[in-house]
Parts: sequence; C-alpha cells; structure tokens
Amino acid sequence: MDWSDLRIFLAIAREGTLGAAARKIGQTQPTMGRRLRALETALGQTLFQRTADGFVLTDEGAAVLRHAERIEEEALALQRHASGAETQLDGMLRLSSSDWFGAVMLSPVIAAFGKRHPKVTVELLTDARLYSLPRREADLVFRIKPFSEPEVISRKLLHIPYALYGRKGSKPPRAGDGSGARVVTMNAEFADMPDAIWLKRTLPNAEIASRSNNRQAQAELCAGGGGFAVLPRPLGDRDRRLVALDIGATPPGRDTYVGYHRDLRRLARLRALLDLVIERLA
Repeated sequence: MDWSDLRIFLAIAREGTLGAAARKIGQTQPTMGRRLRALETALGQTLFQRTADGFVLTDEGAAVLRHAERIEEEALALQRHASGAETQLDGMLRLSSSDWFGAVMLSPVIAAFGKRHPKVTVELLTDARLYSLPRREADLVFRIKPFSEPEVISRKLLHIPYALYGRKGSKPPRAGDGSGARVVTMNAEFADMPDAIWLKRTLPNAEIASRSNNRQAQAELCAGGGGFAVLPRPLGDRDRRLVALDIGATPPGRDTYVGYHRDLRRLARLRALLDLVIERLA
C-alpha cells in the first residue's frame, strides 16, 4: 500500500466528490480516481459507494477512515514539530480571517511584514469556514469566537466597536420602530450574530432590503443606498460615502481572538508576524 494514497482517501471522504477533493490537495481528478482504485485494490475492499450525489463511505471505508485519521494526526504532529524548530525567516505562513478583517486590518500589517521579511510568503484566506490548526490548514487564525481546543495557544487581540451606518445625507431611522426604513443584514446562517439581533430588535418595523454574510458587500450595498447596515467601525469609518448614525442605541461590538498550534510556538516566522500584528492591532 502506498501511504500517500491515504491522503487522497481522506480528501475524498471529507469533500464528497473527486473534483472537490482534487482541488483541495492540488491533484487532477483522473489521478485521484486512479490512486483510489489502487488503494482499494491493495486493501481488497470497496471504500466508497459511488452515487449521483458523490462518494459515500461504505462500512469498510468508515473503518479505514478511523485508522487513516490517526495516521494523519501523527504525520501532522511530526510536521509541526519539525516546523516549530525552524529558526530562519523564510518559507510559508497561512493566515485565516473573515473577509473584511483580512482586507482592512491584516493587509497593511502583512504588507509591512513583507518589507521586513521578504523571504516569507504570507497566504491570506478569507472566508466563512473555520480552518483547522491541527491539520495545518492554517498557521494563524483570527476569529470572533474564543478557541477551546487544548492544543491551541490563543489570546484576545482587540475589541472592535460596531455602528449603524447609512449613506451620507440619509435621515436616521427611529430606534424602536424603523418604519419606512430599509436595512441590509446578515443572511439566515448568521442571523444569530449579536449585531443582526440588535438590528432586528432596534428597527423591528424596517424592511429587509438585502442579506449578505460579507461585510464588505454590506458596506457597498449601504453606500449605494440599499439600506442601513451595522458594520465594524474600522470598515465603515474608512468609507467616505457612509456616515455612522446616532439613534440613541449602539450595536454591540465584537472581540477578535488569534490562535496558533502549540507545536509552532517556536517557529520564527510565525512569532515575528504575530509580534507585528500585536504591535499594530492589539
């Protein structure tokens, strides 16, 4: 058995299709299919049921998955241990954050870091999914929820105030009512976020003009006259088309936390970037 085929097996099990798994690990779809067949032949078992919706683990595949994940965990631990001992300031660092935080808060810091350490390549991932630190999907993660994983070293980085924004020149809505106003808010998946709850409670009679899980999209919609929006102040205050409105009620702010795997605590390039982030943002 070729142990590298287990990585392909894990990707297919997690992504559900050959195409998605191929994109995940940077292989071609035919190669993925060929290596999966080779693994099944080596084990003498069918690991997936091929369906119209994708690949579904068989009972044998589920049993192999448990072993494969343990092997992966040990391999990644070895990789993290080796990486954590590196002292030179070159190589790759992968950061994960929300869309607006990466663009507005982290990009200037990354640019300054690049001038100091030009041999370090920083990759910034900005989307809604939570990247795994133990799996090295990211080296440094910024998020609004505290880290609970025992293997993660984390700290509160900063508190970010929020405000209600409107297009410059717009008449503020009346708190406790909102009749005649249109608002831009979070989509259903994030409807339980504190600012979305505050907006619904503060302007209960306002019409929902649009929804988005992207803060920058919300800012653009607001600036284009699409409705009032609750935005992080570092994002809203930098847009001259917008104005923060005082309606006698203030939306709740959010804390931002940063975390990394404990095995990387001695990784020089990570420490250097984290020190600069703390210097600029904390």
